[in-house]
Amino acid sequence: MDTDFARQQMVEQQVRAWTVLDPDVLQVLREIPREQFVPTGYESLAFADTEIPIGRGQSMMTPTLEGRVLQALKPAAGDNVLEIGTGTGFLTACLARLAGQVTSIDIYDDFLGTARANIEDSGLGDVTLLQMDATESLPEGPFDAIAVTGSIETFDPRFVEALAPGGRLFVVVGAGPAMDARIVTRSGGNDWRSESLFETALAPLVNGVEPPRFSF
Repeated sequence: MDTDFARQQMVEQQVRAWTVLDPDVLQVLREIPREQFVPTGYESLAFADTEIPIGRGQSMMTPTLEGRVLQALKPAAGDNVLEIGTGTGFLTACLARLAGQVTSIDIYDDFLGTARANIEDSGLGDVTLLQMDATESLPEGPFDAIAVTGSIETFDPRFVEALAPGGRLFVVVGAGPAMDARIVTRSGGNDWRSESLFETALAPLVNGVEPPRFSF
């Protein structure tokens, strides 16, 4: 397989075609070697517009959805970013290339080990990986951007509270078959603005289909 050609086709024929037009996002998808982040045996699908199973009932998002996440969040140099759901670390690497400082959490320690190796191989440095259950607790913020890579059945306002004023949250809310992908912007204090972006279907976070176990 000509990986350079396949990567270019992924960006131009899939990601750009789904209205991902941000030049920085398109460039980072050209630069990060996605084939190094897929599980062994799935290299031939690295650039296909399909979810790739990574074990434990979880999957990598499609390239088009990854592009939409990055475009919606607009991570910029100097941003402090939180990713909820590390997986193999591909989106983590993209966020790190765009923003510089990323904290990524996952409930599965074996995912974090794989992601750590993948990220180190890609030459990205300022990434902190933590084993945490996002439905129970979050790292100390605030964060300029938060990407939630699994769906949640009920919107969790703690994610907004972890944002700095002006911070952005990408999250997919609801139950299948159609879920609502949203960008939520914190305007300050307890105020935020939520914008529906598109309908999609995304596997839930572990424990994401359960009512949040917290009180205000």
